[in-house]
Amino acid sequence: MEEAAADAIALADELGWDRFSLIGHSMSGQAIQHVLLAEPGRVRRLVALSPVPATGVPFDEDGWALFSGAAASRDNRFAIINFTTGARLPAAFVDHVVQHSLDHSTTEAFGAYLESWGKTDFSERVKGNPAAVKVIVGEHDPALGAPVMEQTWLRFYPNAELEVMPNAGHYPMFETPAALAASIEEFLDRD
Repeated sequence: MEEAAADAIALADELGWDRFSLIGHSMSGQAIQHVLLAEPGRVRRLVALSPVPATGVPFDEDGWALFSGAAASRDNRFAIINFTTGARLPAAFVDHVVQHSLDHSTTEAFGAYLESWGKTDFSERVKGNPAAVKVIVGEHDPALGAPVMEQTWLRFYPNAELEVMPNAGHYPMFETPAALAASIEEFLDRD
């Protein structure tokens, strides 16, 4: 996640951006926090979508096996996506998200990122950070829903707010794109 953050900073530098806001989904919720830690004066706002908190994820043995096997297993990816969207969407939709994941990641990168976001706790470094943060979670995400955010993000960031997106699970950008865009735009348009 620190490498992903460094890449984001390098891109901002290349684009000539002195200040910017960041959006991070799921594991990228950790990456945007690393950017904030590295460049606090440059980050205007954070939008965290179904984000992994700075504490990592307390996987049990079965959960770790499912996620660590997902790098090479389409079935594991399907099970994870189906679970985190509330097991309520058509199989064709879940399979489309799985295919997108397979088409846009390598087995090696997928596996390497897991250790970084799943088992790294840097929460002591972010606690009390005054950044403006909006956390958006889907009402049907049983893994990274409102209770997890209330115990992590909202406690760590005193200027954080939480929105629970109706009719969405872990992938609001696919499940409720227009509502998600409106929510993000409203937050980013604030002074």
